[in-house]
Amino acid sequence: MKFFPESALVQLEYEKIKTLLAEHCKTEYSINRSANLRIHTKKEFIETELQQTYQYFLISQSGQYFPNDFTINIAKDLKLLGIPGAVLNGEQFITIRRLAENTNNIFRWFDNERRTAYPDLTKVIENFYYEKVIIELIDEILDETGNVKDNASEELASIRLNLYKKRNELRRVFDRLVSKLNKQGYLADIEESFINGRRVLAVYAEQKRTVKGILHGESDSRRTTFIEPEETTELNNDIFSLEHEEGREVYKILRKLTQNTSVYASLLKAYHDIAGEYDFIKAKAKLAAEMDATMPQLYDKAHIHLIKAFHPLLYLYNKKSNKPIVPVDITLNDKSRILVISGPNAGGKTVTLKTVGLLQLMMQSGLLVPVHPDSEMGIFKQIMIHIGDTKAWNLN
Repeated sequence: MKFFPESALVQLEYEKIKTLLAEHCKTEYSINRSANLRIHTKKEFIETELQQTYQYFLISQSGQYFPNDFTINIAKDLKLLGIPGAVLNGEQFITIRRLAENTNNIFRWFDNERRTAYPDLTKVIENFYYEKVIIELIDEILDETGNVKDNASEELASIRLNLYKKRNELRRVFDRLVSKLNKQGYLADIEESFINGRRVLAVYAEQKRTVKGILHGESDSRRTTFIEPEETTELNNDIFSLEHEEGREVYKILRKLTQNTSVYASLLKAYHDIAGEYDFIKAKAKLAAEMDATMPQLYDKAHIHLIKAFHPLLYLYNKKSNKPIVPVDITLNDKSRILVISGPNAGGKTVTLKTVGLLQLMMQSGLLVPVHPDSEMGIFKQIMIHIGDTKAWNLN
């Protein structure tokens, strides 16, 4: 759409509508869509977006639940997934799983009956499919918290079994030492601690030469020293070594999982966009409910027949202030191309002009508008305005 002057959108306060729309958005995708809201001039685009907003509005008004709960921006994670050699961590995979699950819920929601009832909303997913293998791949490797399962590989199961045994052995030895040294009065109140992953005793400084072992440090007051007893040094070394083996095996498993999942990187990107698109449509429906807006009759020609039309920003302001607002009726078509409005200062002439211009921009952006549902709106390819002393405007 062409505008004259360049400040036309600012004068008509279109940017304020975009800001209000963005306030209802929860995803980065929909926030960007709001910031870059397109004003269409092709009827099929406008009609699809209007219908999508109106159909979501009907779903909300009827109290139905639409299962689109994924709002996290994981665009960078999905981009990384598609890069050869990349490795995602467990937390990233759990988020990807949530995205896949969200998509599954959406596809399941659109049964045959709902696809028929909401055909334009269905268009968002009509060229895509749900792939259950994505969740199966993740569930085979990770638990619900994102940790790699013991049975993810035989090697990992063996390492963790040995770790379990060594840690239990260390615990028994340590408990015996703590009990013995406590009776002798050598240990501080905290008794034990961990330093650099090593289990150490908290020994009174004056007894540090009595307890044989490796000195790892002391407290700020220097009244307590931290000693790794010689009875547990070998066990700590074994555990330290096994933990490194575990880390290497987990990394190897996650690298393999990343490779297996990477074939679905583009599909997951589509899932991410689908979640964002439905969030954008939801935001438009929420804005419509806020403005008491509806969908007018759409014509592919220069035509305006507004019944009980409100300026959306003035409507919201007066609604918040509990003030009445007077609607306007305006008709312009190929037979009646000019309308002269006269009246005293502060009589509403400028507001009327801005109402028509702003509603036209909103409608061609796919937004429902605060008019009577019997209203008729055409499609214009350019808007020329001059709001000042002459208060004239023109749509073409």
